Amino acid sequence: MGLDDTDLAVRIGSGNDPEAEAELCRQMAPRIWRYGLRHLRDKHAAEDLMQQVLIVVLQALRAGRLRESEKLESFVLGSCRMTVLDQRRNAHRREKLLEQFGVDTLAPVPFAMPQLDRQQLTNCVQKLKERERAVVTMSFYDEQTGADVARFLGVSEANVRVIRHRAIHLLRGCMGVAL
Repeated sequence: MGLDDTDLAVRIGSGNDPEAEAELCRQMAPRIWRYGLRHLRDKHAAEDLMQQVLIVVLQALRAGRLRESEKLESFVLGSCRMTVLDQRRNAHRREKLLEQFGVDTLAPVPFAMPQLDRQQLTNCVQKLKERERAVVTMSFYDEQTGADVARFLGVSEANVRVIRHRAIHLLRGCMGVAL
């Protein structure tokens, strides 16, 4: 397309112009990425910065918040600078909070998984009706989606959810798990 910054800003600000927005992204994304790489020293952080800044710039242009359309490049650079400063400020705040409240608060809480009696579970699943057993097996063993199970059984997804809910309720009762 080859539009200059002024034309891009005017076209994006005047209304729904996806071509102008795509051109802005095509022109500015590499510049933003290089800025991010230089200041954040990480490719992934630079990519995140690029996406954040493009969103901010597009929203500002759509809302008509850029007063001087010929200063689009300066606006983009300023948005980069402010986003990086904000990220650093947030990182500094997190560090202070960790110093104040300790790293122990971030330690994972141990979770004790109860041991299942596999033979009892097998017996309980075999006691289910054929359709309930099929839904439970396809959902949890074969990891099929509700839509796939519904298509296979020739029922609605809502019906699959009801059958699965009732089957799980029966399995919990059979296994002696508190309901």
